[in-house]
Amino acid sequence: MGTVYITEPDAFIGKLDERLSVKANKQTLLDVPLIKVDGVVVLGRATVSPAAISELLERHIPLSFLTGTGKYLGRLEPEMTKNIFVRKAQWQAAGESEQAIHVVQGFVRGKLKNYRNTLLRRERECSQLNLKSSIAHLEQAIAPIDKTTNVNSLRGLEGSGSAAYFGCFDQLIKGSEFQFEARRRRPPTDPVNALLSFGYSLLCHDVQSAVNIVGFDPYLGYLHVERYGRPSLALDLMEEFRPLIVDAVVLSAMNKRSLTPSDFTTEPLSNAVKLTKEGLRAFLRLYEQKKQSKFKHPVMGRQCTYQEALEVQARLVAKYLMGEIEKYPPLVLK
Repeated sequence: MGTVYITEPDAFIGKLDERLSVKANKQTLLDVPLIKVDGVVVLGRATVSPAAISELLERHIPLSFLTGTGKYLGRLEPEMTKNIFVRKAQWQAAGESEQAIHVVQGFVRGKLKNYRNTLLRRERECSQLNLKSSIAHLEQAIAPIDKTTNVNSLRGLEGSGSAAYFGCFDQLIKGSEFQFEARRRRPPTDPVNALLSFGYSLLCHDVQSAVNIVGFDPYLGYLHVERYGRPSLALDLMEEFRPLIVDAVVLSAMNKRSLTPSDFTTEPLSNAVKLTKEGLRAFLRLYEQKKQSKFKHPVMGRQCTYQEALEVQARLVAKYLMGEIEKYPPLVLK
C-alpha cells in the first residue's frame, strides 16, 4: 500500500481494530490494514481520531499535513530514535568540516549527474532536440565538484547546473499542451511548475521519514543552511532524488497524457495553479507507483524500490559520518 493520501475535504481518519479507516459524507473511502501503511499525508483539512493518532505513533507511521496545493504545514511522528551515535556524528560534522564538504559534494554530484543523464536519455530518444549546450554546461558544473572544498562554492555549482537543466526543461515535454518558461515556486503559475512543486513537497515528506528512521536530526543539514523549522538534512538528501522520482513522474504524466490542461485550475487572485480533484488523484497514483517501482541499486547490487532507496542512501550517509565507510556514494542512475 505504501503512503495513504487523504484528498477528500473534511474527511475523518479513524481506527477500527487493526485497520485504518477514512470516511467522508457518511461513506467509507478507504479501509486498509495498518500493517500495509508506511505513511499518511493529509492534503487540505481532515479530522483524525485520538485512537488513530495513538496507533500511528505506536507503529512509527508519520502523519503529515499539506495544503491543497502541496505546501508543507507540519507532521506528527513518534519520538526521535534512540540512536544517539548517529546524531552525535551528524553534529560533529556540522559546518565546514571535511566530512560535511564530502557529503555536500556527493549530494551535488548526484543531483547534477542525474540531471545530465536525464538530458542524455531524452537526446537519445529524440535526435532532433538540441540539448548539447545544456549538457555541456552541466558537465562544466560537475567537473570541479571533487576539487571544491567550500560549501558556498558547491552551492554555486549546484545552482549553475540546475539553471542549465531547467533552461532546457521545456524541450523534455512533448507536444504543445504544456509550456515551461522558467522555474517558478511561490506561487507556481503554470501546470508544470505546479506539478514540480507539489511533487517536491511529497518527496520531502518521504525523505524526512527515511532520515528519521535512520536516527538523524532532520533539521541539521550541510548543503541547505539552517532555518527555523526547515528539515535541512531531508532537503539535502532529496537533491539526488529530484530528477529520479519527481521530474520523471512529471514528464511521464505530461508526455503520456496522463494529465491534460483540464486537470488544472488557476486561483483568481494569486494566479497560483493547482490540480483539480481528479488530477490530484491521478498524480498521486503515478507518484506512488514510481516510489514502488524497482531498480538495481548500483552500490548495493540488489533490487530495491525508490522508497527503499531513500532509506538506503540515508544509511550510507550515517555510515560515512560514523567512519564505517570511506566515502558517501550518491545514487546516480543512467
